[in-house]
Amino acid sequence: MVRIICILIGYACGLFQTSYIIGKFSHIDIRDYGSGNAGTTNALRTMGKAAGALTLLGDLLKPMAAYLIVYLLFHNQYSEMWKLLCMYACAGAVFGHIFPVYLKFKGGKGIATISGLGIIFGCWQIILSGIILFVVVTALTKYVSLASILMMVMFVVEVIIFGQAGYFKLLPPPYLYEWYGIVIVVSVVAIYKHKANIVRLIHHEENKLSFSKNKVKRQPE
Repeated sequence: MVRIICILIGYACGLFQTSYIIGKFSHIDIRDYGSGNAGTTNALRTMGKAAGALTLLGDLLKPMAAYLIVYLLFHNQYSEMWKLLCMYACAGAVFGHIFPVYLKFKGGKGIATISGLGIIFGCWQIILSGIILFVVVTALTKYVSLASILMMVMFVVEVIIFGQAGYFKLLPPPYLYEWYGIVIVVSVVAIYKHKANIVRLIHHEENKLSFSKNKVKRQPE
């Protein structure tokens, strides 16, 4: 039950849809423009660099807020597993970001929010390698979607490798395996949300990254 409570706390934090709220200040619904995705890349393309940066920051902070709330509520009561409970909360924040109930479950794709989860877990090698991979792939291909998908795959692999090597000492083995499960689930969901991007990549039709505003009305699917 406490796991479910933590997921719900995280989900509530994830409901703060940064790009959607910023878009409302510009009198637009971000989901009606560009790719229709309420995430950092579409905010950058549609509303410019400042909106993209604010969206990224807001999406990174959501799992951090969930982590802090659950830590304050449960770290004394559950001394051996509070870290795991915080991770359930962070996963909830990812799901709240991707599937916000008040936006008919149409949010972002979760990459920035999952990155916030990775930052919280505090393994600098995973964080640094993820940043390097994302920057290099994006620079070489201009495909943010490809960089995001590859980063999620590497995130799963690295968490398991580092976990088995004993880097996550605050999680005893039974809870460590649950952490692996959380990472796999949120990463698979994030990759699944890129299914349309994957199809466009295969057909060489994917949009490339541009730093100029392109406020183009989204075409009906």
